Amino acid sequence: MSTLASTTLALGPSFLDAQHLAKAGLIVVMLIAFAESGLLVGFFLPGDSLLFTVGLLISNRTLSTPLWVACVLISIAAILGDQTGFLFGRKVGPTLFRRPDSRLFKQENVEKARDFFEKYGPRSVILARFVPIVRTFTPIIAGVSGMNYRLFLMFNIIGGLLWGSGVTVIGYFLGKVDFVANNVEAIFIGIVLLSVIPIGFELLRARRRAAESRKDGAPGKSSVPAGDRQHGGSR
Repeated sequence: MSTLASTTLALGPSFLDAQHLAKAGLIVVMLIAFAESGLLVGFFLPGDSLLFTVGLLISNRTLSTPLWVACVLISIAAILGDQTGFLFGRKVGPTLFRRPDSRLFKQENVEKARDFFEKYGPRSVILARFVPIVRTFTPIIAGVSGMNYRLFLMFNIIGGLLWGSGVTVIGYFLGKVDFVANNVEAIFIGIVLLSVIPIGFELLRARRRAAESRKDGAPGKSSVPAGDRQHGGSR
């Protein structure tokens, strides 16, 4: 097996290395794309580097699935994941914002997604696809805030196609470049670091705003999402 096929997925668990992915096919990839797109327990999964890996494995024929089939199946899984997250958010409502922290759930992750959603509006459903952690919680926040379902569905499909197919296709074509094929670990780590940078900037901005609010004596944010404030919390 080639160097590429024996490379372990950067910063991911051992069962996601290239050898396991080649044996499991797209089933594991689809499950992870689904979970990371809208399940609270999926935020820690390495979605970007995973899709990139699939493209690389198809490129060097370690994975026999045709590229177009992989793109279609991964995109469908991602779209269904966001749908699940949206419906979950519609159901749980403000309860999500009162849920105590646990090992897998942190209120700060919900706050980051809410800030992202409030800043970019409906576009956040697409943009969040490319931001780890935020992409897991944004569809849930969209459901909590009462976003129009048809509008959400449209942006969800666009985002799912761009992420599920786009990252996979990029991995496929870059896998044909010798430098990339010979430096897979470094490429993976670079992808992870680049995807985390926006979160770092948002955290710094949030802390700066919080410090300014405390200095001005302004009240903090309400624990009820914007959509519930507008609609009186009714459904």
